[in-house]
Amino acid sequence: MTDQYVLTLSCPDKQGIVHAVSSYLFITGCNIEDSQQFGDRDTGLFFMRVHFSAEAPVNVDKLRASFAAVGDSYAMDWHINRADERMRVVLMVSKFGHCLNDLLFRSRIGALPVEIVAVVSNHTDFEELVGSYGIPFRHIPVTKDTKAAAEAELLELVRSEDVELVVLARYMQVLSDDLCKQLSGRIINIHHSFLPSFKGAKPYHQAHTRGVKLIGATAHYVTADLDEGPIIEQEVERVGHEVTPDQLVAVGRDVECQALARAVKWHAERRILLNGRRTVVFA
Repeated sequence: MTDQYVLTLSCPDKQGIVHAVSSYLFITGCNIEDSQQFGDRDTGLFFMRVHFSAEAPVNVDKLRASFAAVGDSYAMDWHINRADERMRVVLMVSKFGHCLNDLLFRSRIGALPVEIVAVVSNHTDFEELVGSYGIPFRHIPVTKDTKAAAEAELLELVRSEDVELVVLARYMQVLSDDLCKQLSGRIINIHHSFLPSFKGAKPYHQAHTRGVKLIGATAHYVTADLDEGPIIEQEVERVGHEVTPDQLVAVGRDVECQALARAVKWHAERRILLNGRRTVVFA
């Protein structure tokens, strides 16, 4: 069985990038299984994801060391990872558990290539659910006075458990600008796509009052700008005039789960590259 790897890169767009990458893989005895690329004319940047295999056992650190010269010659931001590594993830939740339950189940059945190392919550509502999956549950209460300490505890968990991704699975606390910067590109959030049209309490009831015809959800990276980070995935469902507010809420739960699960999967498979305030998604 061959070893599988994923190379992702972004750099200023110019001639020779694909040739340099493919030549490097050929010289090192690797075989390209799948390759996707995109040149953004607006930003002048080039993005690439290559899934490749090696017949002979290869140390990933040696691959990284030998590729460094190629990366430097094109000013690349690049990463090489084993394709079979399950990304270490922390889930965060408050009082709404549909996204949490969905991600736990998908991980259990192997539909998500992640290892959920802990679930963090500012409430204890889902401690029993999380325990049933054999996953550590960390209760970190948050008040105005304890917010800094709570975020410090979260960061320590991320560092000690070598966590690559934090998922806000309906975690209803606003993160500080400092935390957002420290985990930039490593926190994914989900929200209903009515924002900013229907802010505040009961957005689906507000939408029902306005007679909306589409229910949506948006998964995005978290930045200091609340709910305005780079969008990863969106999902919508058409609804009719006969739908009740409670039915809208149910539809909303489903689309939130779908959008968030795809975003987490793509991130864990290293299919997402940041492009300023946007993303390139090689789905």
